[in-house]
Amino acid sequence: MKIRKNLVLKNVGKRSIVYDEYYDENATNLPIVIFCHGYKGFKDWGAWHLVAEAFAKAGFYFLKFNFSHNGGTISEPIDFPDLEAFSENNFSLEQEDLDRVISLITTENFNKKIDTNKIYIIGHSRGGGTVLINASENQKIKKVATWAGVSDFGSRFKEDTEQFKKWKETGITYVENGRTKQQMPHKFQFYTDFKANEKRFTIERAVNKLDIPQLILHGTNDETVPLSEAKALHDWNTKSKLELIEEANHVFGASHPWTMDKLPKDLENATHLTIQFFK
Repeated sequence: MKIRKNLVLKNVGKRSIVYDEYYDENATNLPIVIFCHGYKGFKDWGAWHLVAEAFAKAGFYFLKFNFSHNGGTISEPIDFPDLEAFSENNFSLEQEDLDRVISLITTENFNKKIDTNKIYIIGHSRGGGTVLINASENQKIKKVATWAGVSDFGSRFKEDTEQFKKWKETGITYVENGRTKQQMPHKFQFYTDFKANEKRFTIERAVNKLDIPQLILHGTNDETVPLSEAKALHDWNTKSKLELIEEANHVFGASHPWTMDKLPKDLENATHLTIQFFK
């Protein structure tokens, strides 16, 4: 298996994107899987590398990347050394980043092993909403899967709370990272970007527009994104495939760091179901 880590996608005037690729270098015409992490996530979190290896062994070219403003850097792609970049992130930038990655892999001389007519995307948690919006807009995407994906961005702003009012007044708010204990900053532009593009970033609209195969995968014990959100996604596209993993949590049994050399049972199940769906 060919594994290349911390490759850098540069575009003039944009923050660089760091990505990894996994594939069988003896194979050809490999379908492509692009994996998008969620909020406070990164490409090297937990057991994502074992997910990548499983897809590569199953005959896919697998690419996972850090969103350009996720708080990581080129030299330190794990965790959040650049909180200023994190504070500048928004949904528009994440859509642009995913478009940049898709443009990269469809460049004529990118990798002769891949089949650019078979581009599939997976999004975890907030990344689930990101990939659904992108799939509704980008005809290059042929299948889409969400893992513990959100169904609504707008409801998470909680505009009627004192915390929101203070955010609007001061221009910045902080969310504690439970693992690193960092105070993660959000500038108010995160909200104004959403409001300026609210129709585009309404996930229900995107799902209603989908005409490609859609997999919705969710754990029944997800403590972060309620199961009702998976059911809403399925209701909006009754042709979608809903797979529930009994008693699985938001990260399908994984944690960070992940020191074992095999996937936790629930994440292995999620990976297997998604491989079967993409095949």
